[in-house]
Amino acid sequence: MSSLTESAVREALEAVIDPVFEKPLGELGTLLALTVEQGKVSCKVALASPSETLRDKVRERIDAALEPLSPGHVAVDWEVRVPTRETVSDDPIPTVKNVILVMSGKGGVGKSTVATNLALALRRLGSRVGLLDADLYGPSIPTMMGIQGHPASKDGKTIEPMQRFGLKLMSVGFLLEDPKQAVIWRGPMLHGALQQFVRDVAWGELDYLVVDLPPGTGDVALTLAQKMRITGVVVVTTPQEVALADVYKGVSMCKRLSIPILGVVENMSWFEDPSGQRHELFGSGGGEKVAEMAEAPLLGQIPIDPEVRKQGDEGLPIVQAAPSSPAGDVLHQIAEKLTDLIAKLHFERSGGDKAPKAENAKRLRIVR
Repeated sequence: MSSLTESAVREALEAVIDPVFEKPLGELGTLLALTVEQGKVSCKVALASPSETLRDKVRERIDAALEPLSPGHVAVDWEVRVPTRETVSDDPIPTVKNVILVMSGKGGVGKSTVATNLALALRRLGSRVGLLDADLYGPSIPTMMGIQGHPASKDGKTIEPMQRFGLKLMSVGFLLEDPKQAVIWRGPMLHGALQQFVRDVAWGELDYLVVDLPPGTGDVALTLAQKMRITGVVVVTTPQEVALADVYKGVSMCKRLSIPILGVVENMSWFEDPSGQRHELFGSGGGEKVAEMAEAPLLGQIPIDPEVRKQGDEGLPIVQAAPSSPAGDVLHQIAEKLTDLIAKLHFERSGGDKAPKAENAKRLRIVR
């Protein structure tokens, strides 16, 4: 008698451990469907992250769990359930599941480059993503995304975001008649514009809204934190010691505001010459030090690549122009790690026993 029965397969699959939640699928309730017919197994599994690496890990564990039963064929239908932040009654963007702030206490570390490419990397994972340029005095997203023009309003009340490469975009740069025009606003005007970009932009259903904050430890982050629940912050630094003092201030501000720090990205970590030798032009160790202070993981180290600057200036970010390049690959890995961390953070906040629900879930079918 064949051991490939539905009960045996179910028992094996329910024991598979989800790498993010570190609990079995059966306990999480994420084994959604199962059929066993003529030696073939078909199942549907829910994941809380669009990460391709996570999907591959779970697939490997499914194959290993079923190997003793010798199925002739296994098809897996994935359902991605990106968890959502808690929202309050007056939340300005209740249809946005996660708000990620990208910040650094210091200018010139490539924060906007990281924010732009991170948003694109999340989009390439199949997520619905928006990018908000909150650096109102020095907007750079229009240039980096290669898009100009002015946003329209369909109803005279809300602003339609600009779109490029599948991202929804908003920046004060879209509202200026001349891209070289200086933004000369006092604080109240600045915060009024920021609130309008959040409240009056028709962001729609988004899995992630990436917000590029201005340099320093100003009160833009404070304004956002007062208006909505922030999922967390990604801190950008460079390796050299001179950058760390200002970045530490940004980390300290997040802790005082009780905004979770999701992780640290070290930019311009090294340069690799044509012979393959690495040169640490700005020193080393900065990312690790910031991560230690922030009590958060170092998500990745992005190498110096002239193409990053070149493509950014031409309006074609490296993740879009050359996703398999060293810098593009690291940014892709950072996006995957970030989605896993966000899922785990939500899970721990819920008490560590609730997997995300099926609201607005996406399905992917992979057959092997």
